[in-house]
Amino acid sequence: MARVAAVILAGGEGRRMGGADKGLIEYQGCPLIEWALAALAPQVEEIVISANRNLDTYAAYGQRVLPDTLPDYPGPLAGVLAAFDAVNADWLVVVPCDTPHLPADLALRLLGAAQLESVPLAVAADESRIHHSCFIVRTDQRDNLAAYLALGERAVRHWQAGLAATTVRFDAACFANFNQPDDLKP
Repeated sequence: MARVAAVILAGGEGRRMGGADKGLIEYQGCPLIEWALAALAPQVEEIVISANRNLDTYAAYGQRVLPDTLPDYPGPLAGVLAAFDAVNADWLVVVPCDTPHLPADLALRLLGAAQLESVPLAVAADESRIHHSCFIVRTDQRDNLAAYLALGERAVRHWQAGLAATTVRFDAACFANFNQPDDLKP
């Protein structure tokens, strides 16, 4: 049976949120990080949080907190690299902290599709777009990612384009995310 871990990406600068730490912004009475933790906990064996600020606040949730090992906020893939180095799993589910309605079967369906297609990557999609920041990747892709980042590259979708992959369709509502203060208004 495959061992599956997850990383919640909460390490950004929150520029579009006025510099706020997005994972700690409240939505319907709970910080966004709590939504991601609740969705992932029943789906994976281990969760780590990629964060570069408020480390003690994130650690209070009982998960390991991983700051980037690369300098200057190089983007979400730096958090994925840190997670690759920290977890003991065959597969890593990656989600952003600002997506509170993640599917309850995200890990299962992504893993199943990747295994069925014999590919190292499965990415969530809906009827109109691919959600490049919600994916599962085999942890043996660590060196591939490190080499990509060493070239100065940062784009998630460009790294993914270099891997054999499949997409898995979900309801678009599962991936509503919050990038600006107005997105949080009911």
